[in-house]
Amino acid sequence: MASTFHGLEIARRALFTQQSALKTTNHNIANANTEGYSRQRVEFSQTSPFPSPGRNRPEIPGQMGTGVEAGQVERVRDEFLDYQYRMENNKSGYWSSRADSLSRMEDLLNEPTDEGLNEVMDQFWQGLQDVATNPEDEGARRVAVERGVAVSDTFNYLNNRLSDVQNELKNQMDQSTTQINDLLAEIQGVNEQIGRIEPNGYLPNDLYDKRDQLVDELSQHANIVVGTEPSGGNANPTAEGKYTIKLADAEGKALEDSEGNSIDLLNADNDMLHVNVDYTDVDGEEVVSGINVVELDDEGEVVSTEHELSVGEFNSPGELKGLIESHGYEDGGEVKGIYSDQISELDDLAQAFAVAFNEQHQQGYDLDGQQNPDLEFFTFNADNAAGSISVSDQLKNDERLLAASGDGFPGDGSNADLLAGIKDMTLGADSAIGEQSIQKFYEGMIGDLGVQAQEANRMAENSDVLKQSVEENRESVSGVSLDEEMANMIQFQHAYNAAARSLTTVDEMLDRVINQMGIVGR
Repeated sequence: MASTFHGLEIARRALFTQQSALKTTNHNIANANTEGYSRQRVEFSQTSPFPSPGRNRPEIPGQMGTGVEAGQVERVRDEFLDYQYRMENNKSGYWSSRADSLSRMEDLLNEPTDEGLNEVMDQFWQGLQDVATNPEDEGARRVAVERGVAVSDTFNYLNNRLSDVQNELKNQMDQSTTQINDLLAEIQGVNEQIGRIEPNGYLPNDLYDKRDQLVDELSQHANIVVGTEPSGGNANPTAEGKYTIKLADAEGKALEDSEGNSIDLLNADNDMLHVNVDYTDVDGEEVVSGINVVELDDEGEVVSTEHELSVGEFNSPGELKGLIESHGYEDGGEVKGIYSDQISELDDLAQAFAVAFNEQHQQGYDLDGQQNPDLEFFTFNADNAAGSISVSDQLKNDERLLAASGDGFPGDGSNADLLAGIKDMTLGADSAIGEQSIQKFYEGMIGDLGVQAQEANRMAENSDVLKQSVEENRESVSGVSLDEEMANMIQFQHAYNAAARSLTTVDEMLDRVINQMGIVGR
C-alpha cells in the first residue's frame, strides 16, 4: 500500500512545479520588451504512478498517481518562420541598398527641375540663339560664353559628386563585410558557450535567442544556410546544438565556388572564415573584382584563401550584393554597376556634346571675320570627359572669338544658330552616344534612372511588407503577450494555493492519526 506520507509528497511536488511555472512566467514578463526574446514555458509531466509494474507489486485494483514534476523549460519557436524571415530579410537588404543608392543619384542629378543639367544646357542653347539674333552684341556673346562655363561646371560637379558617392558606397561595402565578420565572430562565441552547457543536460534558451538574433542580423547582409551540429555529451534530446553557417544563393541553396565546394563561414568544428571584398583598377576606376573568403590567424593576418568568387558567382542576395551592384564591378573585363554606368554615360554625353560643338564652332567665323580651325570652344580629357570638360581660356578671355558667323560678316549669326541646333541634331554612329541627339540621350539617361529607382523602391517596399508579415507571424508564436502571461500567472498562483491547501489537509490528517488516535487507556 502507499506510504502514509504519500499525499504529502504529492502536494510538495505540486508546490515546486507550480512555483517553477510562476518563475518562468515572471521571466517572460520581465523580457516582454526585450528584442529577440522568445517566450518560454515549463513542460509539466506526471510522475510514475504507484505501484510500478513488477512481480512483487502490491495487489491493489489499480495504480495511484504520484503527482507532477517540472520537465524542461523550452522556447516557443517556429524554425520555419525563422527560415522565412531570413529569406525575406536578405531580399529586403538587397533592394533597400539599391533603392537608397538610386535615391541618392536622383537627388544628385536633380531632374526634372530648374537647377539640373538639362536646364543649364537649355540656357546655353538660348544664349546661342540670342547671339544668332544679335551677333554683333558683345554682351550677348559674353552671356553665351558664361553659360558654356556653367554647362562645363555642371558636368564637372555631377562627375565629382557621383564619384564621391561611389567612394561612399565603397566604404559601406567595407563596413558591411566588417559587420558580417563581427557577427560571425559573435555567433562563434555563443556557439562555444552553448557547447559547454548542453552536454550537461541543460537548455540555454537565452543563449539560443541571442544566437538567433545575431543570425537574423547576418541574413540582412547575405543569404545564408543555417545547420546544426550536436554538442555531444549528455545533451537533452531537444537541445539545438551548435550552428553551422554557409553562404547561400538566391534560391536558398548552399553557394559553391568554381571548384564546387560549399562556402562554410562557420563549420561543424566552429571554425570561422572571413569575408573580404577585392578591388581592381579598370581605366583609372576602382571597382569590385570579386569576393574572397579567407582564414585569419590570431593576429588578423591571412593564413590561406579558402574560396574565391567573381561578382557573377557571388549570387547571394543581401545588402552586400546590392552595394556591389550599385558601386560598380568588373565582369569579363567590362565595368558594370549603377554608378559606374551613370558616370560612363555622363562621360559619353560630355564627350559627344563637346566634339559636336567644337566641330561646328570651328567651321564659323569670329566677330573679326576670322576662322580659327584650331580653336576649340570646349576642351576635355577623353578618359574623363565629364570631369575635365571646360571652356577654353581663349574664349573666356575674349568673347569676340565666338564663331557666330557662317560667312565671315559680323552681322551674320547663322553658325550660332547651327550651334544652338546641336541640341536636337542626330549625331553620327562614330560619336560617343551613337546615332542620337544630345537631348534624347540625356532624356534616356534620366528615364532609365527613373525606371530603375521606381523598380527598386517598389521591390524594397514589397520585400519589407513580406518581411513585416513574417515578423508578425513569428511574434504571434514567440512573442510575449502580457495578457496571456497574466492569465497564466493567475492560473499557476491558484494551482500553487490549491497545492498548499492540499498540503495543509494532509498535515491535518497526519496530526489526527499521530496525536489523536490510540489514546484509550492513557
